[in-house]
Amino acid sequence: MKLAKNLTHIPIVSNMPTGICIYSTKKGCLMVKSSSLQMQGLSAMTLAMVFLPLMDAIAKWLSVVDKLPPATITLFRFAVPTILTVLIIMLITKPRPFHSANVYGNLCRGVLLGIASLCFHVALKYMPLADATAIFFAEPLILTLLSAIALKEQVGWYRWSAVAIGFTGTLIVIQPTWSSFGWVSLLPLASAALFAAYLSLNRYYGTKDTQLIMQLYAGLGGTITVLLAMIPSAFLDLDDMAFSLPDRAISWFWLLTIGGLAMIGHLLIIQASALAPASLIAPFQYLEIVMAVFIGLLIFNDFPSISKWTGITVIVGASATLIWGEGRSSVKSKRSFENDNR
Repeated sequence: MKLAKNLTHIPIVSNMPTGICIYSTKKGCLMVKSSSLQMQGLSAMTLAMVFLPLMDAIAKWLSVVDKLPPATITLFRFAVPTILTVLIIMLITKPRPFHSANVYGNLCRGVLLGIASLCFHVALKYMPLADATAIFFAEPLILTLLSAIALKEQVGWYRWSAVAIGFTGTLIVIQPTWSSFGWVSLLPLASAALFAAYLSLNRYYGTKDTQLIMQLYAGLGGTITVLLAMIPSAFLDLDDMAFSLPDRAISWFWLLTIGGLAMIGHLLIIQASALAPASLIAPFQYLEIVMAVFIGLLIFNDFPSISKWTGITVIVGASATLIWGEGRSSVKSKRSFENDNR
């Protein structure tokens, strides 16, 4: 076969924007992306969508039942994983364990995520979990738009269709209105826009630093952002932005758990962003609302109506459509490469 004759004497493994070049030939690279890297990215995103709704449910419980300010909950959400990340890096990385090729970029990621988390945790205090999550899911549309405009990713018709169908599903699950929630309903939407920008930066910086370094500086940026947001509460009557420690041991446990879940969830998101295009993983974030509905049922006794179950079906169908479309693209790319090198 011509492929064997054209291989260089040393296999080349290098990070590429669209995947990993396993072997270099005169006619190009044999890329491993859709069938391997991108599926790993989708798996990581799916796992993240399990952990993050659990974190949100705990945050809502602490703010409603234990009366903890959302800002305090958000502070622990960033401070705990940051401390854990520092310890892990010190144990496994030598020398220059905290070196980053993009310090300011990663801190900027943390600022975006810090403000997004603050907005969402305040919304959770006043809104049902599934309602806030449904409004938040304007984010994949924003992310796909950003990936096409800012990251110059190619977004095929099936990706646009999957995102649009998935967003329609979220509107079917819950139809929040301004009259029901007032200005609070804008907080998940603001969080969605900020989180979409955060994911876009994940994609941009994902191959330039390790996951732990990205987690560390994003955590630092988020912690600093939340601390700065808490300063006005010392002079103004802003209970949601205040700092207050819990009285019960179980509340301390849940605060620490939020930090652990945040660390695991966002490490998975960073991994997903590094392995797959932002526009590809976007529809899989709709799985988070499926989890939010089930958690709302189990913990807050919010039983889904027929419309909610219909919406869940639409969301799952959108993700299945994306897998089907990406699978066809993967097969075509593989066959094209094989035909060119016979």
